[in-house]
Amino acid sequence: MKLYAKTIAQTLPDWATVVTKSADLVEIEINDEHPIFQSLLEELETEIEPGTIGVKAEDLCSRLGIEMSNPNLHQLVEQAQTLISLIATHPDYKQLLDEGYQPDLNIADAQTALTYLQWELDRNRELSN
Repeated sequence: MKLYAKTIAQTLPDWATVVTKSADLVEIEINDEHPIFQSLLEELETEIEPGTIGVKAEDLCSRLGIEMSNPNLHQLVEQAQTLISLIATHPDYKQLLDEGYQPDLNIADAQTALTYLQWELDRNRELSN
C-alpha cells in the first residue's frame, strides 16, 4: 500500500519506507502485511458509517505523524502510546531486558501514565462540551 503526504514524521516505523520525496510530496510504501501494522489497523478500527467498519485515513496519518502541522495533545499521546508499543516489542529492547536491564520506569508504567493522561484529556473535553 502507498500513502502520499505533504509532510512526514522524522522517523517512520520499520513497516513504512519513504520511496520518493520532493518539496511538496512524499511517497510512502507501507508493508501492510507486517504484524505491527496489522495490530495498528485493528486498534484504529472504527465504525465509519452505520454497518461499515474500517480505519479512517485521518487516524492512520495521525499515528504515522503524516501531515500534522500542529498536533493537539491528544494526538501526541496516541503517537507516544504507539511508539512505546513498538519499543516494547523491539528485539533490541527484549534483549536488553534478557541481559538484566531494569529501567526505573518500565514500559507498563509509561503506558499507564499515558492512559491516565488520555483519560484526563477526554474528561476535560467532555466537561467543556
